[in-house]
Amino acid sequence: MELREYWYVLRKNWVTILLITLLGVVAAGGASFLMTPKYETKTQLYVSVRSTAQSTADLAQGANFSRQIVNSYVDLINTGVVLDPVIAGQGLDETQTDLAKTIKASSPAESALINITVTREDPEQAATIANSVGESFKNAVATQLEPETEAGPSPISITTTQSALVPEKPVSPRLLLNLALGILIGFAAGFAIALLRTILDTRIRSQRDVELVTDKPILGSIVDDDEAEEKPLVRETQRQSPRAEAFRALRTNLQFFNLDSQERVFVVTSASPGEGKSTVSVNLALSLAQTEAKVLLIEADLRRPKVSKYLELEGGAGLTDVLIGRADADDVIQRWGRTSLYLLPAGKIPPNPSELLGSQEMKTLLKDLGETYDYVIIDTPPVLAVTDAVVAAEQAAGVLMVAAAGSTKRQSLDAALATVDTAGVKVLGLVLTRLPIKGPDSYGYETYGYASDAAGDTPKGSASHRQKD
Repeated sequence: MELREYWYVLRKNWVTILLITLLGVVAAGGASFLMTPKYETKTQLYVSVRSTAQSTADLAQGANFSRQIVNSYVDLINTGVVLDPVIAGQGLDETQTDLAKTIKASSPAESALINITVTREDPEQAATIANSVGESFKNAVATQLEPETEAGPSPISITTTQSALVPEKPVSPRLLLNLALGILIGFAAGFAIALLRTILDTRIRSQRDVELVTDKPILGSIVDDDEAEEKPLVRETQRQSPRAEAFRALRTNLQFFNLDSQERVFVVTSASPGEGKSTVSVNLALSLAQTEAKVLLIEADLRRPKVSKYLELEGGAGLTDVLIGRADADDVIQRWGRTSLYLLPAGKIPPNPSELLGSQEMKTLLKDLGETYDYVIIDTPPVLAVTDAVVAAEQAAGVLMVAAAGSTKRQSLDAALATVDTAGVKVLGLVLTRLPIKGPDSYGYETYGYASDAAGDTPKGSASHRQKD
């Protein structure tokens, strides 16, 4: 993934990441509160070698010997020779192994010093044990490791250079450090969850996701609008709303895309139901009619027709009646108001929609209508549900595939495009619907000043209502 994709994940899931980060802080604070405080103190010993030598070389040799023997002494601190007397002397109810876990012996590099650090829950006990370990070690060296002999006293001398003091502040828990770790771990966990969700989420959310599926051009990007369900027609919304501008842009792209072709018959479909194909069909036809072109909108979704409902026209007789020879097309085609938009309703729902749409009568009808009207827009059922769209598109210039941001999955779109391609039908391009105006997936219409209409009203952005078929 590129850096901008990580930034996209962060922007899109910042609430989740923030909540998990706060949870990490709370967990770290709670753990710190529940932890028993521990105190640490230290005693320091100095190891030297007695020498009667007067030369500088002899003195240097004695110093080197003391530094060498210190490493061996450090390993002896946590043995029973030193700790058993401490346990007995302090009356501790623990074994030598348990006591050794609270004691750490070390020696600075190239020195003759031994540091004995004791960590306990009781600060006074920590200081007492540290001093006792130091004394026990000195006694063990003097009586067992390097005892006095007939030749003279032991050459090893151990001196306490610093006695252990009772600590005033605990060394753990370290609240600030734990909180910092809680923030770091919480953020990392939150970002990892957000990244995993993004990777596993195969829904199309932006134009970038479409580019992962196909190289077909995106002819239209229809922004979301909270009035789309109650007022599906663009002319019912503000004239300068982002949604109205999106359909005008779709109209322009379609006109330029098919500039040199005499075939102006287009099929509008989608991969699955509920992606806004019928809304796109109606508003595209309306936008084309606004250019004074003579436009026919065919309601070829013979299973769940909605176009006539959106236009509030009678749909009792229509395409079905024409295809079975019960009526002529001119008798059932209706003009919408005083515009140059005409509608051929679906008519009665037949038992065999696919056969009717793939019949010779349908091919002849589309050929005749294509010569009569400047544009013919055909609203058809979803591709993955039935084959109606594919058979209807055989006489069309091509297909406009509608995909809804936030609901259409990449696999579904890919399968729908493959189905159309297998049938030898040309996909002219895609139309994305429900694109949010704000947020990481926003289309960005507000950048160009379409956020308010001529009267100064500001249309609301993406909200609960959605475009529907």
